[in-house]
Amino acid sequence: MLFQKKLERGNVGDIHYANGSIQFQSVKLNVYSYATDGIVIDAGSKSLAKQFQAFFDEQQIDALYCTHIHEDHTGCAAWLQNQRNVPVYIHKKSITEAQKKGKYPLYRQLFWGKRPPFRPLPVPETFHSRTYNWKSIFTPGHSADHIAYLNMSTGQLFSGDLFVQVKTKVIMDSESIPQIIESIEHILSYDFKEVFCNHAGYIKNGKEKLQEKLDYLYHVTDEVKKLFQQGMSVQEIQEHFFPRKYQITTFSLGQWDSKHIVTSILG
Repeated sequence: MLFQKKLERGNVGDIHYANGSIQFQSVKLNVYSYATDGIVIDAGSKSLAKQFQAFFDEQQIDALYCTHIHEDHTGCAAWLQNQRNVPVYIHKKSITEAQKKGKYPLYRQLFWGKRPPFRPLPVPETFHSRTYNWKSIFTPGHSADHIAYLNMSTGQLFSGDLFVQVKTKVIMDSESIPQIIESIEHILSYDFKEVFCNHAGYIKNGKEKLQEKLDYLYHVTDEVKKLFQQGMSVQEIQEHFFPRKYQITTFSLGQWDSKHIVTSILG
């Protein structure tokens, strides 16, 4: 079997999670879906539909809230809408795109499958689940439509792809480091402690880790600008900061690359 697939399930209190992973040779990618208090946050990928659907079948679901349009977060949205008859919410920027079949590079289709179209509604600024009050927080940077969901009743943040890791080493060519910085600054103004990330999972001291990431991005930004002013090229700055070459860069034909961190900062 070329692609190895796996799903781990568990819970943190009343928050149930499914962590789906798919591996090809040494490249391993994963994505989480969370279910709590009648809502699901992100729908997993189409390539792991069998695994995620088994998880969803065990949950009571009133609605699906998507953090953004990327196919590893919306791959089973159509199934939830059609088979479980639940409303699906996403940022208004992505409603038109969601109604069409997913269009993205071949390597992402191989890993995450081909996302079917679905019919979402725009995410409200605030909403209620069965017992909790929620706030939708616009946090662009990883994608233009990115939203984090804050459970205002419990102080738990569902951060989508805003965090992922403290020390960012590669990003997609469509991402914006300056926007990510602004979004983290904004999110840190809210009252929360625990973070549920769609790739790193549960982070008990999540607010502290987001602050660490922000400090790291401040440092990288300052150093990149300083080295550029001293006359170093983009490639020289990249080799200085990010000497390691990651296989995802080759596999994605450069869509994922540390170079994009440098060019994003320099504008």
